[in-house]
Amino acid sequence: MGWSLSTSLFTDQTIVPAWKMATSKRAIELPLLFHSDRGVQYASKEFKKVVTANKLITQSMSRKANCWDNAVAESFFKTLKTELVYHHNFKTIQEAKTAVFDYIEVWYNRKRLHSSLGYKTPIEVELEFYKLKNTA
Repeated sequence: MGWSLSTSLFTDQTIVPAWKMATSKRAIELPLLFHSDRGVQYASKEFKKVVTANKLITQSMSRKANCWDNAVAESFFKTLKTELVYHHNFKTIQEAKTAVFDYIEVWYNRKRLHSSLGYKTPIEVELEFYKLKNTA
């Protein structure tokens, strides 16, 4: 839904822009569980303030030393690195941002088939979900 690329781990340069991108794409109209690992960005006062501004959102964090809680995200990052990052020597941060944008927004979400989604793209599955939701 949202992503950000930064040369630092500062909350205002990582998770806050990613959060704003995600919430600008999809309105939060029903209760939402936002789950993350225990990274300093997610635990920061600044990010907690952003999340708790909407009463429909509950923040959840992985249990200490439990990597399985965040397995889906970890799998995505492994795929991103294997399919994109390890094959490039980016000269600038802008070059890396452009490549990551193309990978996520064009390839991964719209063209890459996912075995866990029945060999469909994430966009196809999302459209099917909304179609079913609107016919119910």
